[in-house]
Amino acid sequence: MTQAEGPDHGRQSLRFMWLYALAVAGGAVSYVPFLTLLLPLRATEMAGEARIDLLAYIAFSGAIAASAGNVLFGWLSDLTRTRKPWIATGLVLSCSLLVSVRATGTPAQLLGLIVVWQLALNMMLGPLGAWAGDAVPDRQKGFLGGLLAFAPALGAASGAIVTLPGLAGADHRLVLVAGLVAAMVLPVLLFGNPRAMPQLMLDDRNPDEEARHAKRSAAARMWLARLLVQIAEAALFTYLLIWFTSIDPSFTDSDTARVFSIVLPLSVPLAMLAGRWSDRRERPILPLVLGSAIGAVGLLVMALSDSLGGAIAGYVVFGLSSSVFLALHTSQTLRVLPRPSRRGRDLGIFNLTNTVPSMIMPWLTLALVPVFGFSALFFALAALVAIGTALLLTLTPAK
Repeated sequence: MTQAEGPDHGRQSLRFMWLYALAVAGGAVSYVPFLTLLLPLRATEMAGEARIDLLAYIAFSGAIAASAGNVLFGWLSDLTRTRKPWIATGLVLSCSLLVSVRATGTPAQLLGLIVVWQLALNMMLGPLGAWAGDAVPDRQKGFLGGLLAFAPALGAASGAIVTLPGLAGADHRLVLVAGLVAAMVLPVLLFGNPRAMPQLMLDDRNPDEEARHAKRSAAARMWLARLLVQIAEAALFTYLLIWFTSIDPSFTDSDTARVFSIVLPLSVPLAMLAGRWSDRRERPILPLVLGSAIGAVGLLVMALSDSLGGAIAGYVVFGLSSSVFLALHTSQTLRVLPRPSRRGRDLGIFNLTNTVPSMIMPWLTLALVPVFGFSALFFALAALVAIGTALLLTLTPAK
């Protein structure tokens, strides 16, 4: 709890927090089913055998646009000192562009549209992330983190919904996704009405050099810890099926999907329990330390496994702990940002931890797997996550 927040200031309404969590889940729905299912299908229709190259160009260009857009629009919402107009405009533009994918006729058109769509999407996502820092006091950030665990679960569930046989054709699935996103984001804009928390918007007017350095150091350690966990997440997301089939060739993509379907729903109640506990005990960093440490153990189990059962068990341990870590880290990051008046910009910089791993992970994998096998990769990832744990441990004395 910060001194500015104080014991006499109120708590944010549960209505806003639940509607905000629904909107963040809507943000996940806006890109998860599209990027993982609908876009690959569209690329296959358009480019045929060249779809791999096309998707690679789209992924690289889209990641750059998403990173730049998140920083830019978070910063612009700081300058205007308002979030809702940016969120609403980004919602309208991103949904419109998503539906417009149906009209693209060439790979170049598709790539260009995705870049513009990523910018529009992050016009919504950047200010939306910063809005929580404006409205949710530190004493409720653990609970907020628990609520944010719904986002990846609902993002994955939306992919299963929009691809149900007979529900919608290929083009109409895009309309269905856009409708779901609007239905999930609009309620917080129309009915959220958060209680004003002006104390959360105040910069420290006269920070001494030691305090300024401590804030920057804490933010840097939180950023690096998340980056290291995200590298492991990205590697497993990409290569998990390949690893499973190397152990048991009969293991299919649907079997892998079932493993994912176990991990994501279970992570939600775990994150909510951990978040509520951290609020009540005023120990916001400890669940992050435990989440990353247990994740490292899961990776070690995977590295040592030579049976399918052990491999799945190790992944479930890592998947649950890392999902809880990432959900709670998102909310607890808000307490370590050095300048509340620039939190939109700073959160955009934190968002680089979601895109940079995709640039690091392939080289790490190529350096280790062809020569030493997947076990070496998992040992290396466990070491990275353990380093992240050590960084977070240095924050625990300050809670």
